[in-house]
Amino acid sequence: QVQVVESGGGLVQPGGSLRLSCTASGSIYSVSAMGWYRLAPGKERQLVAGVISGGRTNYADSVKDRFTVSGDFAKNAVYLQMNSLKPEDTAVYYCYAVIRSDHDAEVDEYWGQGTQVTVDS
Repeated sequence: QVQVVESGGGLVQPGGSLRLSCTASGSIYSVSAMGWYRLAPGKERQLVAGVISGGRTNYADSVKDRFTVSGDFAKNAVYLQMNSLKPEDTAVYYCYAVIRSDHDAEVDEYWGQGTQVTVDS
């Protein structure tokens, strides 16, 4: 079994910063990618940022130059530093991890339970 757990959400004023953390644990042979999606009321799920084990990152256009994703694949962890937050960043943020649970297992995607980020004055 694999568990993915996020932390770090909360309430912040516009222009403020938050740092989200996520760790995968359990039956893990290898992690090839980790990242973050978000879901806001009335909107579709959006990929926010992701990182692969080789270090390459990708971002949604709406968060480029404000958010930074980083991965520590030795610890099966991913982080999201969010700066210059805007009210439109308000959403539940979900961590995902692409994991192979055994050397001959299929790659699968695992999700955390989500952490609420609210940007409001």
